[in-house]
Amino acid sequence: MARNFQTDLADPNLFVVTMELVPKAESIGRSIDTVLQFADDALNDGRLSAVSITDNPGGNPSLSPDVLGKEILDRGMDVIVHFTYRDMNRAGIESRALQLRRMGMKNILALTGDYSGKGFGGQPAPVFDLDSVSLLCFFHMMNKKAENNGISDDFFTGCAVSPFKWTEPECYLQYYKLCKKISAGADFIITQLGYDARKFQKLIQVLKKNNIRTPALASIYLLTPRSARVMNSGKVPGAVVSKELFKQISKEWEADKRKGYFSAVERAAKLAAVCKGLGYRGIHIGGVHRNFKTVKRIIDLLADIENDWEYFLNEFTYSQPDHFYMFTKEDDSPLSVNRLTPKKNKAYSFQKCHFKSLYHMHQVFFDFDSPNAPLYNKICNLLDQSKIGRHSINIFEEGFKKILLNCQQCGDCCIQHLGFLCPESQCPKHMRNGSCGGSRDGKCEVNPEKYCVWYRAYQRFALIDKTDDMAKDYVPPRMWELNKTSSWINFHLGINHQTKSGDAAFRYNFERSI
Repeated sequence: MARNFQTDLADPNLFVVTMELVPKAESIGRSIDTVLQFADDALNDGRLSAVSITDNPGGNPSLSPDVLGKEILDRGMDVIVHFTYRDMNRAGIESRALQLRRMGMKNILALTGDYSGKGFGGQPAPVFDLDSVSLLCFFHMMNKKAENNGISDDFFTGCAVSPFKWTEPECYLQYYKLCKKISAGADFIITQLGYDARKFQKLIQVLKKNNIRTPALASIYLLTPRSARVMNSGKVPGAVVSKELFKQISKEWEADKRKGYFSAVERAAKLAAVCKGLGYRGIHIGGVHRNFKTVKRIIDLLADIENDWEYFLNEFTYSQPDHFYMFTKEDDSPLSVNRLTPKKNKAYSFQKCHFKSLYHMHQVFFDFDSPNAPLYNKICNLLDQSKIGRHSINIFEEGFKKILLNCQQCGDCCIQHLGFLCPESQCPKHMRNGSCGGSRDGKCEVNPEKYCVWYRAYQRFALIDKTDDMAKDYVPPRMWELNKTSSWINFHLGINHQTKSGDAAFRYNFERSI
């Protein structure tokens, strides 16, 4: 009998199982036949609530999840469509969303997407017109528009989070952004890949601490030596496999491949049992590419061992002494207690001077509550009335901000949200609402020789004890109509986004779109 993902997830007594399918760069052929056979087998098995279909993983072209998803949906299996915004602007995003609604596919996993890989003639141009928070806000807007038109045909949107970060800034940044995603309307959560029980536990602790009831699914991956090697080397953004685990898997497969395979199945089932015991509402199985028998074995074994989950905790402790955990641990317990680890990470030297200087300047010149605000408004009004005035302020502003911030003259400046760092010049994905899941030990996914701009922003806000504010401040998408204009004039005349924040920003974004 066909299952419904949304209905199953709403049932508190049901442990939901979904599976990830990865189409290749072909429209017909053996690989597509295999994907369709997986979907048929999942439907016949009856225990999976949905299959998800990836959207150009690794930034490389593959068959669209939309057309493949429609074919699977017509066969009777519910589908979760991975929806990234890497390859299209907001107009293309809306067009695709309308297409999905027309095709009857409402389950969406809203993702940033990996940076662009290889395509025709070389690397494609990365777009990143929105970020994952704005994408969720967009789907919320689509639902509201449908509701206003008397259509009760809502998208059911999910988000991703990576609990497997090993530095203080990255850990907190993932959860700050998750709070924004929940506020933006995320209906479910799926984790990134990792093998640390305390990190899995941390997500459940954060959700409970913040009274968030959004259901979370844990990613469970069938690790082979090949996939473990790739993940250990950092080539799969957001996925974490430690050196110790990689060595263990290599040894298991070296002596006997059949034994290695069954060890992988057992590891997946044990981790699934641990996650169920910790309070996850379901699992999302990946890494199975040949036949559905492996998925059946994982689910069957899970049913046999799920009550013994606490005995398996010590098999998922691949941490290092310098790794940061948000919650502290006592004695030899493999799990954390509900006590936060003190924050220590702060910016130093030049970063400190740069931040403090710009922070105080911003308070003087760009504060609507400043006693001088009416004067600045009059000056900007005067400058904006003539071409010479606009040109003069542009030259001065560009020179000043180019030196201090490598400003790109977007006209809709949001540096105060990033500790006075520019996301347009210093983030390849132009992230305005928090870091993506691809950073590793604080370093950027795309430019690993540099620290992530949000990692640095966290360190800066730590200087004034305002890191927690990073969870509240939603920044609307960049206003491209202001490109190459003065952000100073736009600020004081109330033209750009900075007059709005938090819930007001969500409403503002909606009003501009409807």
